[in-house]
Amino acid sequence: MASKHRIESRLRTAICAYSFRTKLQSKVLTYSDLIRMAVEQEIDGLDLTVYWFPDTGSKFLLSLKRLAYQMAVEIYSISIRTNLCKSTPDSQARELSEIRKWVDVAQKLGAGHIRIFGGEVPEGTSEDQAVAWAVEVLGRAADIAGEKGVVLGLENHGGITTKGERVIQILKQVDSPWVGISLDTGNFSQDPYAEIEACAPYAVNVQVKTRVLDNQGNLVPADWGRILRALSKAGYKGYLALEYEGEEDPETAVPPLTKRLRVLAKK
Repeated sequence: MASKHRIESRLRTAICAYSFRTKLQSKVLTYSDLIRMAVEQEIDGLDLTVYWFPDTGSKFLLSLKRLAYQMAVEIYSISIRTNLCKSTPDSQARELSEIRKWVDVAQKLGAGHIRIFGGEVPEGTSEDQAVAWAVEVLGRAADIAGEKGVVLGLENHGGITTKGERVIQILKQVDSPWVGISLDTGNFSQDPYAEIEACAPYAVNVQVKTRVLDNQGNLVPADWGRILRALSKAGYKGYLALEYEGEEDPETAVPPLTKRLRVLAKK
């Protein structure tokens, strides 16, 4: 029997591996360490930026998946680099082949989401043309991901995704249930809170940063309460992945931030 109660919003907390980028790159920390860290900080999930994976073989991926299961931590997302602004059939095919590879990795890890980038406008090309190419590639990528039950989250990450209205336009043109917005709260530069509110109804993942850009391009402290209220109002159900980009050592900076995020999410 179906529930009569409508779930307005459901927020869960996560750590984005990019927060520990320097230590992962230097191998001071491992991805297994992040799983243990999530347990220590009472965090629900992990968004694993893949840039420092030692490899994508089954031995590494499945051992990581097993550890996460044992620790009751969900590897719900991986984050990859993509450039959807490809103009030729060959370049589009190469991009799609790379996306397919990471869809398979996500499936092995049990991750239901992949964060992707839109890419930059090629020199001598209009933004409208670049967007048209991106829509074509993303539509085909959505078919690939959908076959494996993986959602693609297009991040607002400069280039053709600098403005929220463009990201929403791309989503609507692709028109796939396997594509949404991976909403980065720190990447909008004009009116960040209005942009976040506009994109929130389309969000399938949220990367929470400690700062936002004001309309003069200065980094200022983010109002997390305001951001979470906007997400809740939009009925967002999903993860809030802390992506720390400050100067302090993340091993000391991240724990109090995740604690604060947990408290706000429960409200």
